[in-house]
Amino acid sequence: MKRIILISCVSKKRQVRSKAKDLYISTLFRKNLAYALKLKSEYIFILSAKYGLVELEKVIEPYDVTLNTMPASEIRKWANRVIAQLSEKVDLQNDKFIFLAGDKYRKYLLPHINHYEIPLKGLRIGEQLQRLTQLIEASHEH
Repeated sequence: MKRIILISCVSKKRQVRSKAKDLYISTLFRKNLAYALKLKSEYIFILSAKYGLVELEKVIEPYDVTLNTMPASEIRKWANRVIAQLSEKVDLQNDKFIFLAGDKYRKYLLPHINHYEIPLKGLRIGEQLQRLTQLIEASHEH
């Protein structure tokens, strides 16, 4: 069983073409990525509202698209695309997924996945930042 981490994109971005891991500059994204890198996982992907599933090293253009303002029908289409992209790389039935992503980014993906964790579920942004700080610090001790 592989461990796959999915991080949602954020609106705060650099204004130049960048590797995906460098494009997003919000504190929440940076902390999610720092935590993801501490976990021993086979894959870390970004869930991009524009590009779907994106690998950290992939160079992409800045964009201004968010699932937060999309109608459900569009989000469903987006999710189907992400599931298709994921299924080319990982085993949706048997691998374990860790979502560092908001509800809109998870909602239509979860029914396709058997094993998952949502460590920050139900937390507001400030609480997520605090929890991530604790998780990152705790992982230093091991």
